[in-house]
Amino acid sequence: MNEKILILSDIHGNLNALESVLKDAGKYEIKKCILLGDLIDYGMRSNEVVAVISKLNYEIICNIRGNHEDAVINDKYDRFSSDRGRESAQNTKRNLNNFSWNYIKNVMWHKSSYEFMLYGKKCLAIHGSLKDEYWKSILPVDDLSAYYAYDFVLSGHSHLPHFFEYFHKADNPATRNKKKTVFINPGSVGQPRNLNRYAQYAMFNPISEEITMKKVAYDIAGEQNTFEGQPVDKFYRDRLKGGI
Repeated sequence: MNEKILILSDIHGNLNALESVLKDAGKYEIKKCILLGDLIDYGMRSNEVVAVISKLNYEIICNIRGNHEDAVINDKYDRFSSDRGRESAQNTKRNLNNFSWNYIKNVMWHKSSYEFMLYGKKCLAIHGSLKDEYWKSILPVDDLSAYYAYDFVLSGHSHLPHFFEYFHKADNPATRNKKKTVFINPGSVGQPRNLNRYAQYAMFNPISEEITMKKVAYDIAGEQNTFEGQPVDKFYRDRLKGGI
């Protein structure tokens, strides 16, 4: 079976990036989608992004909250690392329309993690990590023993794409005493931080375990123009050009 599942994370109110990703993904036979949180904030078009996501023509396997949805819903900004981050999130909340507010509060999954099965394989979608579901990323250098039970772990938050296979020790001579977990982070659609300014996403096939990491050009200047006159630090506009 050649089924491809679309993985999107960290769109962050960047409509041009999202539209370019969806246009690119339209070239492939995709029927299902996994959303890993942070649809909103930093970018100036959170409402437009929510509207597009709400009309996706895919079966949505899961649609979990990120730390930005959680902060806005609960009006809690103390975990942001800077004043500019807190101010951006507060500005986003002020500008959310009723449709967006209802969507992130009542349509998105009310937690930042979701377990599910795909073709007999146990999967975990999580915005952050088991150490902190909202604010701590999974990194390849971490101790990953806590993920032993899962065949696939799909995460976001870091804005740094990764794909790797991790082999746990197991008492199973048939697999040479190994148990595998596949880790996938698609990177950020709307605010990449891997020194690559392209919008980033991933596709995977749970049967063959084929992973495709994608990077797509989009109208960065056009998206930057949406920041004009907005009470948000220009850092969030400028960083789009360098993927920093």
